[in-house]
Amino acid sequence: MKNKAATAANIGAAIRKKRKEDGLTLADAAALCGVGYRFLSDLENGKPTVQMGKVIRVLTALGLDLYVASREWPDE
Repeated sequence: MKNKAATAANIGAAIRKKRKEDGLTLADAAALCGVGYRFLSDLENGKPTVQMGKVIRVLTALGLDLYVASREWPDE
């Protein structure tokens, strides 16, 4: 699965999708990731002010990678 993450909502949706594919409840995933239930819920719902360190912890625990790449600009 490779998705462009242009917003916090995009990242949250990818995390929710992976969690559900893995058959995890929100509570189980939060415990697995070492974060609180509320934090994971806020993250999945696209809250833009979540802590980046915790976001990376969740991504890692769920087996998701985060990449940063240069944008391809169209020729003008």
